[in-house]
Formats: sequence, structure tokens, C-alpha cells
Amino acid sequence: MDKLHRIWPPALLIALLIGTWHVAVVQSASLIFPSPAQVLAGTRELAQNGTLWQHIGASLMRVTVGFLLAVLVAVPTGLWMGRVEGVYRTLNPLFQILRPISPIAWIPLAILWFGVGDVAPVFLIFLAAVFPMIVQTANGVHTIEQRYLHAAMNFGVSRRKLFHQVIVPAALPDIVVGMRIGLGVAWLVVVAAEMIVRNSGLGYLIIDARNAGNRYDLVLAGMVIIGIIGLLLDAAMRRLEGLDSVRWRYGR
Repeated sequence: MDKLHRIWPPALLIALLIGTWHVAVVQSASLIFPSPAQVLAGTRELAQNGTLWQHIGASLMRVTVGFLLAVLVAVPTGLWMGRVEGVYRTLNPLFQILRPISPIAWIPLAILWFGVGDVAPVFLIFLAAVFPMIVQTANGVHTIEQRYLHAAMNFGVSRRKLFHQVIVPAALPDIVVGMRIGLGVAWLVVVAAEMIVRNSGLGYLIIDARNAGNRYDLVLAGMVIIGIIGLLLDAAMRRLEGLDSVRWRYGR
């Protein structure tokens, strides 16, 4: 019952939006803007001919590679910055300069450096995800309660054990928050990058549908699919945040 109470408000809101959309299209007698039924038919068309799954697979592949590379770089760097004050003072200004630059602004340079293959979108995804994770991880280390560290040192815990058994578990909630933020931005960026630098993926699907005879039903189908996948990715990260092993700092 509790689960039902959590689900019905957003479900009702979505139903109201779809109903409003349908009424607006019918009342305006639009010949260009598609109705919800037409978008559903377009989605079915893409699924049946296999195009949909190819584009989804291409986008998810690029996000997975770019995001994992960002995790491999960001988490160790953030832990290092959080633990060593000199490293933080040296690297933080650089990251704060680079972080506000939209990954989309890097598209011309990505094309120049890597061409129009898969490397350019992966590079843009990496840039989108790496900085939020670095900042959040370093912040997680900085906010560790000193009593944990003092207690461990009073028991003669070595630096290696202190790092692995106290610092990393205590910073883990912030690390996962950074991963969630980074993944959300990465999914946004891959769609934009595919509109420009590739011939596959959901971003390319939208542009191609627009250029190939104004298929706005497929344009909106691509947009809806992007939103649904983004919601599922965020839900997966929320589940990860809720694990007891991740919430070490708060549960003990």
C-alpha cells in the first residue's frame, strides 16, 4: 500500500499531461505536431524494425564507457584531494575553472581532436561526469567527523587501514551522490553530442527524424525514450544510495 501511495501521484500527473497534450492537438487540428497515439505508433515502428534498439544500445555504450572512465579518474583524484591539503590547494582552482564550462562547448575541439567517431562523444561524457564526482568525493573526505580518525589512530591503525577502513567508507555516500550527478549530466551530454558528431544513438535519431521528412512523431518518440531511460538510470543510482553498505556514515 505504501508503494502504491508513492507511485500514484506522479502517475496521475503524467496521465494529466498526456491528456492535455491529446486535447491540445485535437483542438488545434495540427497537421505537424503529433498526438500521443501517433508518437506511440512511431515508437512501435522503431521497435519493430530494430532501429530503436540499435540507437539505445549505441547511446548506452558511449555513456557506460565515458562514465566508467570518469569514475576511475574522479574517485582516486577526489580522495587524494580530500586527504592531502596541498594537492587540494593545487588542483581545486583548475577544476573550478573547468567545471562550469559546458561539455557542449567542447564539441568543436572534440571533433578536431578525435573526429566524428565514438571517441568524441565518450570524451564529452567523460568531461561531463568527472568534475562533479571529483568535487563531491573531495567534499566527502573533508566532512568526515574527526572523531572517527582520532579513534582509529588511537588504536594504532596503520595509514593504509585508516584509508581503506575509515576514510573510503565514510566518504562513500558523497562518492555515490557525485556518481549520480555525473551520470545524469553524462546522459544529457551524449544525446547532444550524437546530434552533431555521430550517425547512431538517440540524439542522432532525433535529428535524422527531423531531417527525413519532418517525422515529428519519431522526434517526440526519441525525446520520450531519452526521458524514460534517464529516469531509470536515476532510479538505479537512488537504489545504490539507499544500500546499507553505502550509508555507512549515517547508519553507524
